[in-house]
Amino acid sequence: MELDGAGLTCAQVHEVAYAGARVSIASLDRARAAWSTARELTGPVYGRSTGVGANRDIVLEGAGLDLLRSHAIAAGPSLPAERARGMLVVRLNQLLAGGSGVDPAVCLALAGAINDGFTPPLHTYGAIGTGDLTALATTALCLLGEIPWHHDRPSPGARPPFHALASDDALPFISSGAATLADAALACHRLRRLLDAAVEVAVMSFAAVDASPEPLATVVHEARPQPGQAAVAARLRGLLAHEPTSRIQDPYGFRAFAQVHGAAFDALDRAVATIETDLNAATENPLFAASLAWHNGNFHSAPVALALDAVRAALVQTAQLSTARLATLMDPAYTGRLPFLADRPGASGALILEYVAQDALADLRHLATPVTTGTAVISRGVEDHAGFATQAARHTLRCVEPLEIVLACERTAAARALHAPAQAPDRPLTADLEDSRGVLSAG
Repeated sequence: MELDGAGLTCAQVHEVAYAGARVSIASLDRARAAWSTARELTGPVYGRSTGVGANRDIVLEGAGLDLLRSHAIAAGPSLPAERARGMLVVRLNQLLAGGSGVDPAVCLALAGAINDGFTPPLHTYGAIGTGDLTALATTALCLLGEIPWHHDRPSPGARPPFHALASDDALPFISSGAATLADAALACHRLRRLLDAAVEVAVMSFAAVDASPEPLATVVHEARPQPGQAAVAARLRGLLAHEPTSRIQDPYGFRAFAQVHGAAFDALDRAVATIETDLNAATENPLFAASLAWHNGNFHSAPVALALDAVRAALVQTAQLSTARLATLMDPAYTGRLPFLADRPGASGALILEYVAQDALADLRHLATPVTTGTAVISRGVEDHAGFATQAARHTLRCVEPLEIVLACERTAAARALHAPAQAPDRPLTADLEDSRGVLSAG
């Protein structure tokens, strides 16, 4: 995968993180230009000749490595190597976009770490949406050889990457939300696969209850041209094969599926566009460009946090309709089967799937609580607002499992309604649910 600081996508972050894709660097020109600008400046520059935060007015020479050591704290559970690798490719691409003032040789070291399977030992806590300082300071100390790298893909002859970071490189290297953006990119990529698969699940439920395709008609969606709902309706129309039923109207789980699920796609599309903008942006403070150092707030993550809050809210809506369809599948008035798709009157059949789905839905509701209504004031009041995109990304990534479980419950019930023999004795449905999850996670 060739990185140029301009074209990195959420899908590519996932490919590097989970599929072990190797990276190459198209050009170091923009990184070199920013580095040259930074070296030529003589006036006070935040983090290079001064302290940081409330210490911004204190002249400090050569204190950058102490900044890294003071910020490299480990708190909370360790992060998987995949998420650390995602952070590395995001930060590398940002540095290639220019503006940081970091020695371009750092880019070569990061590319080597990615390709040889080295990741920094990252932990969960330490960022509030104004820069992933603890994660990137830890990475910097790995480059300096002061903290050992993790090596999850041993290869013959691979040596830990090393770069003697200069003091001037310290603040510019850690002035980034790369870990947050990596989590956001990974979450959005996996959620898109789940939302795509959810359409297939809905088709099974439509068929199982003989739901009317009338709400999917082209004329309906031309009357309200929301892009997501029109696309979902068109896809369902292409997958459904039965004629309209005698029912005038089905429950909302079927009648409003395109509208609700389409809104989730729309929210996800907006989030992906926002995230991919920042994957390829110079969110540096200060920004070295046009022969000057520009002190700014590009590090603030408000756009990403707001977009991810909207995604999580939309996921709850689509999951709620999935549980509604699951309830309909338990109703003999719609399936023509016994209650709960049981094999005999009074048996529980697939009832437990509703409990599992509602449990997972409760977690989704909790995770959907917006982070953007909060704030923080730190560093003696100088840093007086926080975006909390870190928490938004973390929560969005955590949404993948409960959403998958909700959809798997619906798929398991729909498959039972469509294909199970009339005489199907009660048995544990664990294997069925895991089969459904496997299909969904594979996209």
